[in-house]
Amino acid sequence: MEWLESNKIPIGRWLADFVDFLNEYLFWLFDGFTIALEYVFDLTSYVLLAIPAFGMIALIAAAAYWLHRSWKISLFIVVSMLLIINLGYWEDTMETLSLVLWATVLCVAIGVPVGIAAAHRPRLWVSIRPILDMMQTIPTFVYLIPALTLFGLGPVPGVVATVIFVVPAPIRLTYLGISSTPGPIIEAAESFGATKKQLLWKVEIPSAIPNIMAGLTQTIMLSLSMVVIASMVAAPGLGIPILRAINQVNPAKGFEAGIAIVIVAIIMDRVCKLPEKRNRK
Repeated sequence: MEWLESNKIPIGRWLADFVDFLNEYLFWLFDGFTIALEYVFDLTSYVLLAIPAFGMIALIAAAAYWLHRSWKISLFIVVSMLLIINLGYWEDTMETLSLVLWATVLCVAIGVPVGIAAAHRPRLWVSIRPILDMMQTIPTFVYLIPALTLFGLGPVPGVVATVIFVVPAPIRLTYLGISSTPGPIIEAAESFGATKKQLLWKVEIPSAIPNIMAGLTQTIMLSLSMVVIASMVAAPGLGIPILRAINQVNPAKGFEAGIAIVIVAIIMDRVCKLPEKRNRK
């Protein structure tokens, strides 16, 4: 036992050296990524906050009604977002929305192509499954350490840590959707001379849309669950008041900010779900 402990495999040191190597020789790449992502994040937050609060509420409610033709969803959006204004968390909510928006964009941009490739290449799927399991099981706080080292304080390490934790969801669900395309449909398309590209865009992806949209909603929900953790590296948004409430042992402030996060989660989940008409067979 003592011999085994005294001959420790320096896995942590190897990983730390790898991060130091990246920080020393690829600092220009990470600095460029940080500047670009901070710019789009700040621009998105500025645009969201430049729109008057009541105008933003009306815009979101109108978009929800256009997508789902449900006055109940629109009414819920109006009432719940007025509650956020009443609680005093409108600015934090818009910053959280910007953070979740860009984390979702990056996750979908990575997850959907990787899921499609994995569905078409069984060896690729077998090789990335353990990596996806590791990404979802390693404590999320661990991601913040290298992200903080490579990207510094601010929204960027929060987005990067969120993407690492969340991206397995769209990959898995896209893989499931593409690989679950009914065989007879594929055979019928091939019999009519469909190319691989046509088969992908006109058969497999339309068949996988419900799974891809489920991956989108999962991405949004998991991104919102990372808001508080991301605030530990100075990512703005609703995580900051919750972190302050924890430090001050202030349950009232914590519950209010938590309610705002729940409202954002419910609204985004309802708006991003496929309309019921499209799910009918």
